[in-house]
Amino acid sequence: MRDHGGNIDAAIARFGGPSADWIDLSTGINRVAYPLPPIPAPAWTMLPTRAATERLIAAARGAYRTEAAILPVAGAQAAIQMIPRLSLPGLARVLGPTYNEHAGALRTSGWSVEEVSTPEALVGADLAVVVNPNNPDGRVLGTDALHALAGRVGRLVVDESFADATPDASSAHGAIAPGILVLRSFGKFYGLAGLRLGFVLGSARDIARLAEMAGPWPVSGAAIEVGAVALADHAWAQRARDRLAGEAGRLDALAAGADWRCVGGTTLFRLYDTPDAAGAQERLARARIWSRIFPYSGTWLRLGLPGGEAEWTRLAAALA
Repeated sequence: MRDHGGNIDAAIARFGGPSADWIDLSTGINRVAYPLPPIPAPAWTMLPTRAATERLIAAARGAYRTEAAILPVAGAQAAIQMIPRLSLPGLARVLGPTYNEHAGALRTSGWSVEEVSTPEALVGADLAVVVNPNNPDGRVLGTDALHALAGRVGRLVVDESFADATPDASSAHGAIAPGILVLRSFGKFYGLAGLRLGFVLGSARDIARLAEMAGPWPVSGAAIEVGAVALADHAWAQRARDRLAGEAGRLDALAAGADWRCVGGTTLFRLYDTPDAAGAQERLARARIWSRIFPYSGTWLRLGLPGGEAEWTRLAAALA
C-alpha cells in the first residue's frame, strides 16, 4: 500500500475517540472551505450535459488564466491513473521525494520508474514528473526551467495540485508548451476534497485522448455545478490566499515554540524538522490532532493549517 495523509481511520483505530473529536491536519486541504452554493435538482437526477461541462471548463480557464485544452476529471488522482496509458511504457523519472501516487501509477502500468533528486536528472526520460509546488517540501521550479525541461524529455507532467494558493507560479498561464500536461486539484484549495474534481490541461491532442479514456461523464453533475461557481469566484480565492499566507506564519510560530524548524511547505501545509517525527505525531494524536509523517524521514512532520479559532486553540495547547 502507498503511504498517504488523510488516513484518519487509522488514527482513530490506534488512538481512539469518535471521529467528530479529531482535527485532520494530515493533508493540505483548506479547512475553511468554499461555501457550498445551491445545487439544482437536475444535477442529481440527470446525466451531466455538455453545456454544463463547458461552463465548468470556462470557469477553470478563467481561474487558471490559460488557453490550453482542459479535461475535468474526478480529482487530479484520476489523471495520474490515466496518463501512464497515453504512450507505451518506457523510462519515467520522478523528481522526489514527492507524492508517491505518480510513481505507483506508472509502475502499475508497466513503466520503469526512477526517483531523482535534481531537475537535471530528469533529462532523457520518456516521461518526467514534477510536482510544483512540491509535496511535502514546497519546492518550486520556475516556468522557464519547466519549459526548457519539456524539450529534453518525452512528456513532462507538472502536478500543480497546490498551485492555487500561489497562482503566479503556475506553468498553465496562456498556452501550455507542447509536451507538457498540467494537473490541477479543485478540492485542496477550495476545501471540498470529497467532491472529487480536478483538471488536466495540455495540448488538444493529449486532452482528446485522455477524454476517450475518461469516458462520457468523468465528473458528477454536483461537482460541475459547485466547481463552476467556485472557480468563477475570484474574490473568494484572493481572500483565501491572503488568509492562508498570514496563517502559515502563525503556524510556524507555534511550531517554533515546540522547537520544530520549518524546512518547507506552502501556505496550505507546512513541513517541520522535529527531533522525533513519530513521537511528535503521537503527541498530537493524544490531543486528537492528526498529522503526516513520512517513511523516508525520521524527523519530518507535515501539518495543514487549522480551520478556525477553536482548532488553533487546540493545536496551541497540544504544542505547549
